[in-house]
Parts: sequence; C-alpha cells; structure tokens
Amino acid sequence: MLLRFHVTNHASLRDEQELSLIASDLHPERAERELANGGHRTVPVAAIYGTNASGKSNVIDAIGWMRHAVLHSFRSWDPTGGVPRRPFALRPDAAPWPTTFSVDFALDGVRYEFGFTADDDQITEEWLYHYPERKAKRLYERKADSAMVFGRSLTGQKKIISELLRPNSLYLSVAAAQGHPQLSEVFRWFDLGLDIATDRNFRERLNATVSLLRDVRERGQDGAAPVTTLLRFADLGVSGLRIEEPDQKVMDEYRRLTQVMRETLGDKVRVEGPGLHAVRVEHHTSEGLFPLDLREESSGTRTWIGLMGPVLNALAHGAVLCVDELDARLHPYLVDALVGMFQSPELNRSGAQLVFSTHEATLLGRNVRTELFRDQIWFTEKDPQTLATRLFPLTEFRVRDSLENLEKRYLAGRYGAVPYLDDDVMNEIAEAVGGA
Repeated sequence: MLLRFHVTNHASLRDEQELSLIASDLHPERAERELANGGHRTVPVAAIYGTNASGKSNVIDAIGWMRHAVLHSFRSWDPTGGVPRRPFALRPDAAPWPTTFSVDFALDGVRYEFGFTADDDQITEEWLYHYPERKAKRLYERKADSAMVFGRSLTGQKKIISELLRPNSLYLSVAAAQGHPQLSEVFRWFDLGLDIATDRNFRERLNATVSLLRDVRERGQDGAAPVTTLLRFADLGVSGLRIEEPDQKVMDEYRRLTQVMRETLGDKVRVEGPGLHAVRVEHHTSEGLFPLDLREESSGTRTWIGLMGPVLNALAHGAVLCVDELDARLHPYLVDALVGMFQSPELNRSGAQLVFSTHEATLLGRNVRTELFRDQIWFTEKDPQTLATRLFPLTEFRVRDSLENLEKRYLAGRYGAVPYLDDDVMNEIAEAVGGA
C-alpha cells in the first residue's frame, strides 16, 4: 500500500514534490484501504494530468528510479562508477545539488518510511523507520559520513552488512543480498509490491503476461485464464495467445555476442535480448484459426497484451502499479475499464493501487464507467521561468464531487495544466506556408 512519495531534484522535478494517495474523503464505492492500526485510508487510483513536457512522465520515472536503486545499487551498479542519477539539468551549477527520494508505504499493516539522498558520487543519507504503534521507530539511519545508526528493533548481523556497504550502494540493497530477514521484507515490497510500466520495459511486461498464461495452462485452466478473459473483453478480435519456445541456436549466439560486447565495452553494457519466447496472437474466423506474430499486431493490441500481466499481478497481490501514459494507443473505453478494475471494491479485493499519467480527459467526465474523485486527480505544470515541474492535486481547488463536470472545467483551463496555444503564431505559420 503506497501512502506518499516525495522527490527532489530528479529530471524536471527540481524542488520537492509530493504525490499522496491518502484519501481526504470517504467513498465506499471505491476500493479504499485502511491501515490496520488506523490513521490512514488510501485511494486505489491516482491520475496525473498535464501538458506535453510538463513532467508527468518524470513523476512515474522518479518512482521507477527509486525502485531501481533499491533493487540494483549493490548487485549491478559499477562499484567505482558513482550514482547514475538524473538531476535537474536546467541550471548552471547542477552537479552539486543532491537528489532525494522518500516513500511511505504499508507492509503487513505496518507503515514504513524509507528514503535516501545521493549526489553524483555516493549515497549521502539513508533512513528507514516503521510505525508499529503509530509512533515512528528507527530501524536504521545512514549519516553523511556513511556511519550507521541502528534502532533497537532492528535485529540481525547489522555490522557485518555495514562492512560490505559501498559509497554508492544502499544499505537496504546490501542487507537484502545478505538475506537479512527484516530488511528483506522491505526489499521485497520494492521488488514485488511496486511495479512500473513504461515503453522502455515492454519485454519485461510481456514476460509477466506470458508467465501468467503458462501458469494456468500448466494447471489445465486455459479457457478460464484471466489473460484469455481480458483479451476477449478488450474486443480486439483476438481469441488467444500462443507461446513458442525460442530457437536454442539463436539464444546461444545471443549469449555469445553479449559476452563479447561486455568483455569489449565493460559490464555496464546492456543488450536487448530476443526474449525467452515468441508470442503469436491467435485470430479465429469463419475460415479457421490464424496465428500472427506479435509484431504484426496493432500498437494498441501490443500495449494491451503487455499490460495484462502487470495489471493482473497487481490486482492479485495488492501491489502498486505505476503506468506512464496509460491512454497511449488504447481506446478511451479500455482505459476507463482498466481504471475501473482498480477502483472497484468487488474486483480489487487485495488493495491494489494504480498510479498513471494521462491526457485522457474523458476520465474526468460524466460519460464514463468509472468516477474519479477530487483526491485522486493530480496535475503537473512547468514554471515558465525555470522550466521546473510543479505537481499539485485537484484538492487545491474548490470542487464538489459528482456535482461538477471536471472534464469540462479542466479543458477550459480552470485547473491549469493545459497548453496555451497562441493563435498569432498559427497565423504566422499560415502566412509562411502560404508564401512558400
């Protein structure tokens, strides 16, 4: 369960920005969840609106980068390569400014707060607290000189882990690699309880869809598979997916070439693999069954297939799924239905959450299946002087849920976060084109 996320100095997010999924209003018709010890209820969906290049994607990217640092800083980062961060670059002295991430989340009914600060060279601060009885208790703190301070409630071989700590790795990452029982649970939340869906990780998302399909087929339940059901629901003209194992000779050659490139260019090189399988999309017509390669399908069909695995996993396990540009390549009806899967108390029984960026204003209107409330809507705008992103909620405005047409008001510019299109510029373009 995600409560809050803070970020400072990542990409266009120059100043501290907060995304909160804590409910400000009670709506029994949505899948709200409450912490076991009380105090907080969370919303199941948060939508981020804004113009192109306003920083919507950077909010999702910041969450993803924090997850990446937790999962890979110890195992994968170059020990002498510093921290591969993305600080705000539109100022003359960008390098000295540190980047900070922090997140509040709930694990097994207990609230945790984890965060860290980094510069180009090292992790300068790191902290982990938990709230077993509403009051914060320190698990550990890492100071600017890498000195560790431990709380009484953290057990295990703390000092041995400290000896393995590198300047550019997180203590949490090292502890999980050493099998620390308490901290491995927190690490697993970042690994399994938080997922990211962007254009850059389509193959990974496709693998999740394929894994779900394989699991149900091994149990002999293909016809009742949620993946198959979602394919039919989307009205794509698709009757099923066929999974084919890759040619072993191709895989052996890929591994050989990858090894040669790493030996030549270094271990940090990334090579896009051919995948562990080939996916063919089945179409049933009056003339028979016809499988087509996934690459022959429309971008919308591929997008839907790539989202099914992460969506179903999140709903089944109560995970947080963050999607960049959910509406890209999907019909508004499908976007509405997908959001509704998380919003519905009947379908979302495990406390899953969806955070997404979008331009799809119809989700704010009255002609949709799923109603989003004011504490679920966020906007991004860029400061005209600094070009830094500001993230702000609809709750900053006086809004009455269900009584106002949010779509109409948003498109009219009442909440900001819409582009200003200068008609004078269009006239200049018309004159230039006409005179060409």
